Amino acid sequence: MASDVPRRSRRTTIAVMAVTTVLILGAAYMADKPSSGSSLTSVVLSGGATGPAPEIGKPAPNFTATTTEGKKITLSQLRGHPVWLTFGAPWCQPCRAENPDVEATYRKYQGQGLQLVAVFIQDSAADVEEYAQRTGLTYTKIVDSSGAIANNYRIDGIPTHFFIDSSGILREIKISSLNPTSMGEALSQIGVKVAGSAE
Repeated sequence: MASDVPRRSRRTTIAVMAVTTVLILGAAYMADKPSSGSSLTSVVLSGGATGPAPEIGKPAPNFTATTTEGKKITLSQLRGHPVWLTFGAPWCQPCRAENPDVEATYRKYQGQGLQLVAVFIQDSAADVEEYAQRTGLTYTKIVDSSGAIANNYRIDGIPTHFFIDSSGILREIKISSLNPTSMGEALSQIGVKVAGSAE
């Protein structure tokens, strides 16, 4: 009878440890799980905006920046191409959740001249490049460490997407995560021939 007590105690300890492990794993999964109710991460930027706010039907605010590969890029130099300008960050869970679809959609339509420029806010170039290499992001990446571009585009939540036609006119603004269908619909507004969309 005495030998049963340690055995029971050991079984109880193992059972408690198993339940605790399941609870911890469940909590970790729920914390990292994409949720339909959290498709936007709020951001607070320092500094202020200069120039007019982006407005559909008007030229997209111009900017000059350096890509994570060290190349100078000016938005106005991309005229003649449809441009998808997206704001996000590696630490933004909704941004991470939509990035595989963003990359797949970009690859699908880049042959039509689509330019995808991702502006990463509140992060370093090294972190963004490490994240891009790890996740296979091939489009143009800019780090907006000062927040100047995000301020001028009046960003207060990410991801936020701007769709600009080949004349440099802003045609669509989408705030929050997008799925492949909504990406295609927005791209069709800027002249990309999307399979299955109405001409």
